[in-house]
Order: sequence, then structure tokens, then C-alpha cells
Amino acid sequence: MEPILNEIAVDDMPPTYNRVNKYTAGFQHLVDAYGPNSYREVNPAVYTIATFPFLFAVMFGDAGHGVIMLAFALFLVFKEDSLAKKASSNEIFNIFFGGRYIITMMGFFSIYTGMIYNDIFSKSFNIFGSHWAFREDIFANGTQNVSLGRTIMLDPGNFSQYKGDPYVFGVDPAWQAASNKIIFLNGYKMKISLIFGLIHMVFGVTLSAWQKVLKRKYAEIFVEFIPQLVFLVSIFCYLIFLIFFKWVSYEANVNLHDDPTNDHSEHCAPNLLITFINMMLFKGDGDADPTLVKLCHGYETYMFRGQGTLQKFLVIMGVLMVPIMLFGKPILFILNRRRMAQRPATDGERLLGDAGEDVISQQGSNDGGAHADEPISEVFIYQGIHTIEYVLGSVSHTASYLRLWALSLAHSQLSEVLWNMVLKNAFTKGFLGVILLYAIFAAWAFLTLAILVLMEGLSAFLHTLRLHWVEFQSKFYEGQGTLFHPFSFDKILKENAESEGSSAA
Repeated sequence: MEPILNEIAVDDMPPTYNRVNKYTAGFQHLVDAYGPNSYREVNPAVYTIATFPFLFAVMFGDAGHGVIMLAFALFLVFKEDSLAKKASSNEIFNIFFGGRYIITMMGFFSIYTGMIYNDIFSKSFNIFGSHWAFREDIFANGTQNVSLGRTIMLDPGNFSQYKGDPYVFGVDPAWQAASNKIIFLNGYKMKISLIFGLIHMVFGVTLSAWQKVLKRKYAEIFVEFIPQLVFLVSIFCYLIFLIFFKWVSYEANVNLHDDPTNDHSEHCAPNLLITFINMMLFKGDGDADPTLVKLCHGYETYMFRGQGTLQKFLVIMGVLMVPIMLFGKPILFILNRRRMAQRPATDGERLLGDAGEDVISQQGSNDGGAHADEPISEVFIYQGIHTIEYVLGSVSHTASYLRLWALSLAHSQLSEVLWNMVLKNAFTKGFLGVILLYAIFAAWAFLTLAILVLMEGLSAFLHTLRLHWVEFQSKFYEGQGTLFHPFSFDKILKENAESEGSSAA
């Protein structure tokens, strides 16, 4: 007899199955802890594999501490077969063992960012030699004078100090001995934090467009994705443009008063925060110094001609995107309802699978058709909340990425404190210094592992997790799916045995 096939329309979304291996399983668990991706939803774990260890390393940028973390992770990786068989009952160890590949990548990236910051246990590498003019005086005895705390005020505008040739890789080691080191690194790390943050958020908004393409909601690309992208680029990505423009347009070794015709001096460079505030308030020069305005040819608050007009245009464009985000989807909902009312009764919309086959009826499902019977007032309320969350969240999320700068600064300062107040005391002359070195190094090593590697590493890990869950995934990810669990008699029998054992106890 030929089989009789009856197609049954279901109301539930299919479960989600993500194919993973030993390396990707840890990153997938991080995403699943927030919420499993629903059927045919973009999986953030694919991108988290690259972005998570990198953003962690931006906050944990120390090559020495990265080597310690990498060594511990490689031990877990190379001994994973023997450690997995033991199945330790220690829950904390199991957490570390389960995330051994995550820790490995975090260690690799921490070494890389530590080389960029030129920071290893609060000291610097002197591989290429300093590119300052008096480098022979600073490094006459290797790095001994710098290590002993000799500080110098570095001024790039001083021709007797800086020759103008950039350092080969990372930060020049001369900054380790500079008294204005924190001021220099503050500006550098704060700006790169904003740059990485905006790139991360724009990428998240871009993934929302791919999400709509997968679900065949093409009209929402024009009423939600494009307005969101224009709003983010017009206001916040313009700030990133100003950062790069200021880096390449102004020089520290230009004396404004000796050469009044040159308006590329650092004295003519406007403050970016004040420029951004004036942009939002449609303010111009304000209370600018008349002398500097005259010397800088009127460009104390503006970096290029037409900047004021461009800023007003960008703010207006960003504001105009808000009503489109607010009323676009409700209008589409009304038009779609009218179109469905005029269409003759059918078996319902179909959700297509990967091969084009019908998988699930969208009529009454959790995806797309769930709002079919909702009143229009609830659709407006939902979209209003979503729009307000995105607009205000763009401000708070941009500021939230400054934690990359704050934790990096805190980590480097704690490392420097441990050097100056603990290990440095062991370097005394005579036989006493040999004895002190054993005890003080033990104390320094313990504090380094306990505070800087474990506590600071856990803190940076949690902050990185927040940046992915809130700032990144909120742009496109819902996480309302259900994981697929294959049918297994062994699993059922094991669960029954455990339940019987717990009831008997």
C-alpha cells in the first residue's frame, strides 16, 4: 500500500540545532546563556569567536599576564583527555576546563594588545629602541634608568626631543618613563574604545538586515534597518570621523605664534567633546578666544570649511529617522492586514526551509504571524518602546564601550602599583637584597596571580560578556528559540535513575 501523508500545520517554531566542535562549543554556550537563537535566526556565536577575546584583551592588555593565562589554557588543552576522564567534582575547575579554548584565545589576544600597549608587568619592551631624540640619554644603560623610575616630561612639539619618525610597532618605550604617560594613554585608549565600539554596533545593526532577508521581511529593511543605520552613522560615526581627521590634520611640532599662517598647530585643534555637544545644540564658535581664532583663521572650533553646515545636516538627518522608525512598521502592519483581508482564504502563509520546502505554517506561529490578531494600539506601543530603546540605547551603548578604556587603565595602574610598592623593594644592594628577593618576589607573584590575573581577568570577562549581550546582540538578536535535544533512551534512563535516587534520598 502507498503511504498516506497528511501535512499537519503546527504553531510552534522548530527547535534550533547548532553544529559545534570542541573549539566553538564554549563560545556557543556563552550565547545560549543569553538565549538560544530561534529557527533561521542569525547566530551571534559565529562572530563572538573573534570579537569576544579581542575586546577582552583591549581591557586586559598586558603581555606578561597574557602569557600566564595562555600557559594555563594550553595546559588544559594538551591535558584535556586525561582531565576529562577524571570528571572533577569541583564546579569551578569544570567551568575553567569547559572554557579552555576561550581562555586560550584570550591569552593570545592579551599578548598582542600587550605588545601594542608595550606593557609587560608594568614595564616596556625596548626592541626597536626609542624614537625620541634623547634616546641615548634614556637608554644609555639599557632600560635600567627607566626601570628605576626616572621620569621625564615628553613633548612631541619639542624638536630637541622628538625627531618625528613614528615607532615601528605599538607605543614607544620612552613613554614608560614619562611623567605625562597617563595623559597620553588616556586619550589614546579612550579614542580607540569609541572606534571599536562603533564598529561593533554598526556590525550588529548590519546583521539585523541579514536577519530580515532570512525571514523574507524585505519591507522592514527600509523602515527599520536603513533608518537605524543612518541614525547611528550620522551622529555617532561622525564622531569617529572627527577622531581620525584630528589625528591626521594637526601636528604637535608646529609653533602657532612663530608661524601664524599655519593653522595645523595642536593649539588650533578643537576639543572633540565640546564639538560634539555644540553639534547637538546647533552652536557655533561660542566664547572662542579671539586671539586664537585670529591666528587659526577662524578654525578654532571647526576643523574644515563647511563643518558647521555638515553637522546641522547630519543632526537633522538623524532626527528625521526617528519618526520613520516609530511609524514605519505599524504602517506596514496596517497595509499587510488590509491586503490579507482582501485575499481569499487559503491555508496560511508558509515559512520556507533551507531547500525551499514548507516547514511551518506562519499562521499563528511565533514568527511573523504572532502579531496578526494584535490590535493596532499594541503594535504602536511595541514599536514606540523599541524606537525609544534604540535611540537612547545608542547614546548609552556608545558610552558603555568606554569601559574598554577604564578597565585597561585600571589594569595597567594596578600592575604599576605592584611593581613600585612590592617588587621594587627587593632590588637593594648587598646580601640583604638577595634574601629579600625570595620573599618579596613570592608576595608579588601571589598578588599578581590573585588580583591581576584572576580578579581582573574575571572582571574583564564579565564586562566583555555584557558588551556582547547588551550592546551588540540587542541590535539584531532576540534569543527566544528552543535548543534541539535528540531522542535518546540512555538519557531518559539516566534522568529516571537520578530522579529515583533523589526521591529515595
